[in-house]
Amino acid sequence: MRRLALCALLIGFCPSLAQAAEPAFLRTTIDLGTVVNDLEKSVRFYVDVIGFKEVTGFEVPAAVAGGAGLTDSKPLAVKVLALGEGPEATKLKLMQIAGTTPRTGDNEFIHSHTGFRYLTIIVADTTAAVARLEKHGVKPLAKSPVAVPETTAPGGLFLTCVRDPDGNIVELVGPKK
Repeated sequence: MRRLALCALLIGFCPSLAQAAEPAFLRTTIDLGTVVNDLEKSVRFYVDVIGFKEVTGFEVPAAVAGGAGLTDSKPLAVKVLALGEGPEATKLKLMQIAGTTPRTGDNEFIHSHTGFRYLTIIVADTTAAVARLEKHGVKPLAKSPVAVPETTAPGGLFLTCVRDPDGNIVELVGPKK
């Protein structure tokens, strides 16, 4: 009983003890931005082949992009694609910066160089995802789809890897139905 009284007394003098810590993040999903060589081709790949939905994009003025260190004072026109609905949906932001010729990386394998190496998208049906790839002439890499070992994820999942128009690896993971 004395402990409860002491706790009540401490909370009375220090109300912040009664409040939960504020979360460090307003959202726990991330948005990923990527520079592409052909913006419309990349948008079509991610929308038509993978299944993202195009949502309202935005522009970043040259002064803001330069001031933030994103570009050397070049403006950005960003196409935004969403995977899912609502504010918590994952967003893929595609951009092509006018007047630039970005270097391409060695994308042969994920260990070819450092940096973000691939996207993983969890699909509801691997069979349907592969059929969609085939419909658009996109061939899976190597022997995809391959069964994911049960030591890595629950049984019944398959991994299919493809390349986007810039050669980036996109993983599709899900069950076969």
